[in-house]
Amino acid sequence: MHIFDGKSVSQAILENLKNKIILEKVKPVLAIILVGNDEASRIYVNLKKEAGKRIGIEVQDFIFSQDSIQDEVINKIEAINNDSRVDGIIVQLPLPKKFNENEIIGKIDAKKDVDGFHTPIFIPVLPKAILFTLSQAFADDFKNKKIMALVNSEIFGQVLKEFLKKEGINLIYLINNKESKENINAKIQLADAIITVCGCLKLINENNIKKGVVLIDAGIFRDADGIVKGDVDKESVSKKASFLTPVPGGIGPLTVAFLLENVYLSALRKKNIKS
Repeated sequence: MHIFDGKSVSQAILENLKNKIILEKVKPVLAIILVGNDEASRIYVNLKKEAGKRIGIEVQDFIFSQDSIQDEVINKIEAINNDSRVDGIIVQLPLPKKFNENEIIGKIDAKKDVDGFHTPIFIPVLPKAILFTLSQAFADDFKNKKIMALVNSEIFGQVLKEFLKKEGINLIYLINNKESKENINAKIQLADAIITVCGCLKLINENNIKKGVVLIDAGIFRDADGIVKGDVDKESVSKKASFLTPVPGGIGPLTVAFLLENVYLSALRKKNIKS
């Protein structure tokens, strides 16, 4: 089983970005909206803050409790939209169930939507990272490949499907908390590649995959011992899978690098408009 090294790829991207930021004399700023207590979301926010600090991108986080109301979040987004210092805004998904993800993300100014969910200005970052790793696994040959995704967000499932469709990939996605375990297992056992973005321990194991499958693990959470893990049971699948993006060190670093690249591009665009 080939283990994808996302750290090395992302480090090269970030080092290049650092040099560009110095050369262009820009000071990019990213604002992150975090709502609730999702552990995976907190991990991702910290990764973005750490990476941003290393390359000269300021990352501001705005944290709302589980008990906050939707209007509070929207009001903050609208205030940041009007802050000329901020080049990019993201809402960390998933949101607690009582919030309308589409409505909240739709309030982000298109020029600052660096996650790329609601604007053609920026390439969506997690789908871009997923495509990059799929391209590595299949050497860009997606013909007749059955590719499936398990996701925990309807909006992300749609964005991913539309993004991959443009690359000639007909993705089938399932919402993990809306399908029975038996139904999910029956479907993914037929897949040539499985993308999983759920944050569920051992969701993918040797019993629900076929021989030679490509596994793109973008799930993340911290177990009871404080260890960061993904959705794939790495040891269990090692003799059946042909390719795996590990957690940590796979999709996560790559996604962070692509996000910060979009923030830099937004800052550069603003600079060029002013000049």
